[in-house]
This record gives sequence, C-alpha cells and structure tokens, in this order.
Amino acid sequence: MFDFEKLEVYQLVKEQTNMVLQQIEEIEGIDSAVRENWRNLTVQMLLQLVQASGRVNVAEKKNLLAASRSCVFESTAIIDLLKASAKLDALKFEELYNNYERISKMLLGMYRSYEGKSE
Repeated sequence: MFDFEKLEVYQLVKEQTNMVLQQIEEIEGIDSAVRENWRNLTVQMLLQLVQASGRVNVAEKKNLLAASRSCVFESTAIIDLLKASAKLDALKFEELYNNYERISKMLLGMYRSYEGKSE
C-alpha cells in the first residue's frame, strides 16, 4: 500500500471524485465546457494530492496541496452554478458541497502542517 492510500483525505477525495464523475454522466443539459472543466478539476484535485504525498521538497508539497485546494474551490463554484440553473438538485448539492468543504479543510490542515519545516 502506498502512503497516500492511508490518508483519510485521499479516501474522501477519491469518493468525491467517483461521485462527481457519476454526476457528470447523469446530469443532462450541462454545457460541454463546464462538464469537461468539472471532470478535469475533479481528477486534478485527486492527482495533485497524490503528487504532494510523494514529494520530498516541502515547497513542492505545499504548492501541490494549494493547487488541489484551488480545484476544490472551482468545483464548488461549478456546483453552485448547476444548482442555480436547476441542473443539480438541492440534496446532491448539499452532499457534494459538504464533502468539498471537508476536503478543503483537510487540505488546508495538511498545508499548514508543513509551515516552518524545511526540506
């Protein structure tokens, strides 16, 4: 087992990724650019977290964690837009939103855990 697989945040991000990929396929009428952007953000959120766990350099770890968190923010804006346009129901929005919020806090905690540390 790789170290990243042991992280609670990885398990949550993986679960969220699977849920989002399913939603992308199920929701009808999403603009193709929004659909592709949400898919890319979702996968990048996961991959940047994994990359961060494999880096030795603290600055690189922090940059990748910050990038992963940025994907969370952009994805949250997308679900807000989908909810406002009635393409995403309120219950699914809440579930996705709550997961994004939890992931954001966990990534920020990881980021802060490296402050003051050097390579």
